[in-house]
Formats: sequence, structure tokens, C-alpha cells
Amino acid sequence: MTATEENMASILIVEDDPKQLRLYGKALRGYRLTCVATGSAALKTIAETRPDLIILDNILDAGEKGVEFLPKLKAVAAHVPIIMISGTLQIREKLTALQGPRSAHYILEKPVDLDELDRTVEIALTECGLGETVAALQSLERAEKLAVSEPDRRFTERLSRQHEMIKCLRSTKERPNISNLARDFDVSRKTIIRDLQDLIQRGQLPEEIYPEWNQDAAGEE
Repeated sequence: MTATEENMASILIVEDDPKQLRLYGKALRGYRLTCVATGSAALKTIAETRPDLIILDNILDAGEKGVEFLPKLKAVAAHVPIIMISGTLQIREKLTALQGPRSAHYILEKPVDLDELDRTVEIALTECGLGETVAALQSLERAEKLAVSEPDRRFTERLSRQHEMIKCLRSTKERPNISNLARDFDVSRKTIIRDLQDLIQRGQLPEEIYPEWNQDAAGEE
């Protein structure tokens, strides 16, 4: 695996059409792709691949429908953005799929415009999921207009910093420079190392990007 491949975001594609998969392979070369043909297989795969994004087709193998698996996928991976692909959903079905706590973030029509897909994937990865969670926590803190407890404040700051680190590290071929990151985020080297450990343990960054991740950071200042 090359340095570039190590830093790629992971996308789980739930699609049974080989032709469509080839199109995705061309359009999404900048990502690590895992492909399964059914929603049932996707549910089993999520725990192993820990995807950053799911692309879910509606008509799947074995007679399954993606829209029926949408709430199930969100139930086990609520933090993962989902882009639904369909040429069969009616307007009411689309609205249902985009509403509620276990909904998709986007629905794209077939035939898929690959430029639109690329833009949508980029937005979903950078602004949805963890980015959405951070924005919601920050908004709640502002809305409450109360003194946020120190542990809560640190939690929000940590998530925000880790989200920025993901975007930064996925855009470079270089290994993380602990000192530079500590200076950029105005925290200690120890804090950056712990952030990297969190991100690798959650599967949001690969182990190869920082092989020392499982070493104790207690000796760092």
C-alpha cells in the first residue's frame, strides 16, 4: 500500500451491477473502495471496514431494496453519511428516504452524473458525519449561552480538532509531523498523539499512517 492509498477515505459501495461498479471505480479513484452486492452483506461488512461513507443503490441482488436497509445501516453506523442511488424511487419515497433521524444525506438519480457524484462525495466526507456532529455540538454550546463544563468543552474541541486532522492528513502523502500539528492546533505533542490514536482506533485513519500509534504517549511533553 502506498502512502497515498494509506490516507484515502474509505467508501462502502452497496451495488450489484458490475457496469455501475466499473463507473464508480473510475470516478472514485481517490478513495479506498469496498463493494458488496446486498444490504445484508453491507451490514456485516460495516464492522470490518469502518467506512467513512456509504453509497447505497436501491435495487440490489437477492431482491433486496436499499431503501429498506437505509434505517438498518444508520442504526449501526449513525455517524456515516449515506448517498442513495436510484432510478426507481418515486418522489414520496425520495422524501421519506431524506427525512428523519435514520435518513440518507443525498439521493442521486441514475444514470449517475460522475462529476456530480464526485462533488457530492467530497461534501459528504468533509461536512457530514463527524463534521456535522462537531457543528451541532458547537451550535448547542452557543445556543445555551451557559458556561460549558470543562470536560464537555474539551470533548467538543477534541472532535473539532480531529475532524480537521482527518482532512489535513488525507490530503497529503507525508506522515504526520507531530510537532507541526501541535503548533498548528496550539496543543501539546501528547495531545496530537492521543488524537491520532483515537482516529486510528476508530478506523478513520489507517495504522500505516502512524505505526507508533499503539505506543504509550505518556512520555511525550
